[in-house]
Amino acid sequence: MKDTAKHQGLRNQLVSILEQKGITDKNVLEAIKKVPRHLFLNSSFEDYAYQDKAFPIGAGQTISQPYTVAFQSQLLEVQKEHKVLEIGTGSGYQTAVLCAMGAKVYTIERQIELFKKTSVLLPKLGIRPKYFASGDGYKGLELHAPYDSIIVTAGAPIIPKPLMAQLKIGGRLVIPLGEEVQTMTMLIRKNETQFEKHEFGEFRFVPLLEDKN
Repeated sequence: MKDTAKHQGLRNQLVSILEQKGITDKNVLEAIKKVPRHLFLNSSFEDYAYQDKAFPIGAGQTISQPYTVAFQSQLLEVQKEHKVLEIGTGSGYQTAVLCAMGAKVYTIERQIELFKKTSVLLPKLGIRPKYFASGDGYKGLELHAPYDSIIVTAGAPIIPKPLMAQLKIGGRLVIPLGEEVQTMTMLIRKNETQFEKHEFGEFRFVPLLEDKN
């Protein structure tokens, strides 16, 4: 579990690439600079960890490419101590980035295999989300609602109603919407009943699965 000066150098290069691609939020860039992405990947991918690419992490899931992580994180406009609900913990990399940004992260993973792996890894790296459990992301996490922001890290055919209900007024929900290809979509909650919708181009994600257990 080593993080060397070489890895730090590669992270600095990655941050330059993300800036060239239009990521401007200093909080996001600093978090990407800090989080050792290579430790979230299978060791066979370690040499490629700081390329702007997605990689398989088991259970048919992937670690999103750094640009996607940065783009979604930037849309959230995370402030220190913000309560952020993450649907789809996956490898834990996005969780770590949000924690490094100063958020209080509540995160849910449906795949038991990934949940077990990531719940061992995060404490080892000193990353402590406020709440981490295995469950159905479509239902959100009512226990700790409302949230300043909600991030969904898998493609969904619809915006789950419970997630909209668990968002604070003024809060942001960022979700990739669509079947084969997804449109990055952001909802801003204006009041009890109204949401403002924004769309940000096409991305590819693994599908958000409902809990069949």
